[in-house]
Order: sequence, then structure tokens, then C-alpha cells
Amino acid sequence: MKINEFKWALCILFIIFIAYILPYTLLTNVAKWYGSFLLWVVLAFTIIIINYFLTKDWGKE
Repeated sequence: MKINEFKWALCILFIIFIAYILPYTLLTNVAKWYGSFLLWVVLAFTIIIINYFLTKDWGKE
């Protein structure tokens, strides 16, 4: 694994960690379901974009 790939993998791991922690800490008092859902949608799109940058050069070596 290249150092660049390791950096992106750590970023994805951090985002997954945030996706589990934030709804149970900062969004605890949000009574509507869409508080956590909006957060998870934004984080999912972020991970999709990161995966694009992570895998775009895999076939060029």
C-alpha cells in the first residue's frame, strides 16, 4: 500500500468513526430522524468521492 493510499484509508476510517459517534453525542437531542440521516448521506457522498480518488490510478501502473 502506498503512503497516499494509506492516507485516504485513514481518512475513510475517520469518517466511519464520525458516522457512529456524532449521532449518539451531538445529535442526541434531535428528535427528528432526518438529523442523523442527513449526516450519513453527506458522509456517504464524501466516502464515495474519496474512493474515486483512491482508485482512479490503480490500473495505470
